[in-house]
Amino acid sequence: MSSTVRATVVQASSIFYDTPATLEVLKEAAALGSQLVVFPEAFIGGYPRGYNFADQSPRGKESFRKYHASAINVPGPEVDRLASMAAKYKVYLVTGVVERDGYTLYCTVLFFDPEGNYLGKHRKLMPTYWERLFWGFGDCSTTPIYDTPYGKLGSVICWENRMPLFRTSMYGKGIEIYCAPTADSGDTWVATMRHIAIEGGCYVLSPIQFCRRKDYPPPPEYLYSPTEEDVTPDSIVWAGGSVIISPHGEILAGPNYEGEGLFTADLDVRGEIPKAKFQFDVVGHYSRADVLSLTVNNRPLLPVTFTSSPSKIKDDDEMDECKDI
Repeated sequence: MSSTVRATVVQASSIFYDTPATLEVLKEAAALGSQLVVFPEAFIGGYPRGYNFADQSPRGKESFRKYHASAINVPGPEVDRLASMAAKYKVYLVTGVVERDGYTLYCTVLFFDPEGNYLGKHRKLMPTYWERLFWGFGDCSTTPIYDTPYGKLGSVICWENRMPLFRTSMYGKGIEIYCAPTADSGDTWVATMRHIAIEGGCYVLSPIQFCRRKDYPPPPEYLYSPTEEDVTPDSIVWAGGSVIISPHGEILAGPNYEGEGLFTADLDVRGEIPKAKFQFDVVGHYSRADVLSLTVNNRPLLPVTFTSSPSKIKDDDEMDECKDI
């Protein structure tokens, strides 16, 4: 394992309804020289902040059609392009996307290595509040941890970080570089990230978008709730607050609430995580499996399962036999 990794979290805005242009923004940030670059939740495909998806009128349905069209298939051409970027700039690339699977959308994080390999994905287990109007539910078949030369890499999205059992499952997998892209730029988020870093004895990287009203389409194409009159084009509608936290709970980079930016820190997994785990190892010496334990169902939860396939009738004689019966 390498001694340190230079990691960057990206605080920038998606270009809503324009996935190709958003990929260009991602390319610029990936070229900065870090070994690990982490982008915000739903960065590709866009987070529909302020939009009322409870609107079932023809206009609301058309808005969802456009949102569905801006999502990406996994795998698909956009995934191939992301893999090429990771290879070109020799980075581990972690980014939030809106994944399209048929006619259901998922809030997903994708992982790529410096050789240009798509490693896999994590689908958000529990969309938060109004997100359930437009995103589906993931399951624990897509909660991967990847061994890298710098440490074990994984992701927990937004308010999944408030789910103690899910956090514990990730600690149980040995996560060391804990990516937490989110749409939460509230005052309590940094405290949550610091707590998780201490609890898990891991580095925590939390990229958050910074957006103004003008980063979204203008009205009437996109109506910002509660009322469009409440905001101007320069109004901040997503304040950022991206951070990188050490396993001791120290803030290494960020938070910033002033504008877009890149926040970088050197992570010494081999040097610092053992020191943190010496004091507190939540799934090791500080656990009590005799009284408290967790069982995780990591099988895919499918709405339709086919247990067998029909036999094929090979020739006319067999068909005739079936008729006789």
